[in-house]
Amino acid sequence: MRLLERMRKEWFMIGIVLAIAGAKLEPSIGMNGGPLKPEITVSYIAVATIFFNSGLSLNTEELTSALVHIKLHLFIQIFTLAFFPAAVWLFLQLLSITPINEWLLKGLQTVGCMPPPVSSAVILTKAVGGNEAAAIFNSAFGSFLGIVVTPLLLLLFLGSSSSVPFTSIFSQLFMTVVVPLVIGQIVRRYIKDWLERKQPPFGAVSSSVLLMIIYTTFCDTFSNPSIDLDKFSLLLVLFIICSIQLSFMLLTFIYSTRNNSGFTPADTVAVMFCSTHKSLTLGIPMLKIVFAGHEYLSLISVPLLIYHPVQILLGSVLVPTIKSWMVSRQKGVKLMRPTV
Repeated sequence: MRLLERMRKEWFMIGIVLAIAGAKLEPSIGMNGGPLKPEITVSYIAVATIFFNSGLSLNTEELTSALVHIKLHLFIQIFTLAFFPAAVWLFLQLLSITPINEWLLKGLQTVGCMPPPVSSAVILTKAVGGNEAAAIFNSAFGSFLGIVVTPLLLLLFLGSSSSVPFTSIFSQLFMTVVVPLVIGQIVRRYIKDWLERKQPPFGAVSSSVLLMIIYTTFCDTFSNPSIDLDKFSLLLVLFIICSIQLSFMLLTFIYSTRNNSGFTPADTVAVMFCSTHKSLTLGIPMLKIVFAGHEYLSLISVPLLIYHPVQILLGSVLVPTIKSWMVSRQKGVKLMRPTV
């Protein structure tokens, strides 16, 4: 099962490259007003499909066992949806004097505002042997919380109350995000046994729809001759993303391993991955809604498209190191316990 998940993620990365390349070759197909009619098929149908699929696949019945660890959940959610975006905002004040493309910098801010992903943090926590129940709870709860908090953070850091249509944004969010998600959860209650028996390819469905969203977003970019993305800015953004990811993983590690933190080594693993990972599946549709019709939407989306594979790659590389640390720490705890 883990091998299939890994293969799916690798194919998805290839799919992103092909989607962007296809948009570059013939942008007129997926641009607004083009044959695909993304202003309808993507803005409404595709986004609603992703969240209905999420509602069907989210196994909220398994989360009750993790509810009691309130301190752990509070730390992860506050770090993800408060400290992360605020820290990125402060960092971007320094970067604003550099020659980096301003829309890529705004894209870095959107990364900070995103909720945790539903899958990658859980998969990596499980691979290490960490607190999987806590990872599942915080990924699912963070996704639900992000539906409300993320658009507010995006408007706080990137929008202004005079120019951003709050009512239309939240009505569209409600109809294309909340309603499909709730319907998916209701349908799941009635077909739960069938879903567990057949195990439909939820990940493949979401990935396919997401690739369509990415394709049409970049079609809009390449159809606009005034947009120019320089390689220097792109490379710097890649370096910044790697630095942010590693720095925040180190920060959460240091905090959660303090003597009085109250977290076990298994908890630390969940904290490191859940606090620093960001959702592409939920993020891109939200950007599509909040910045609908924005000519620089695709440039704003680029850092999130980079952050997604970077978090998976870095996490996969660090799995053996984190696992050996956790095992040795757990052995040390057992040896320190007095024998009766």
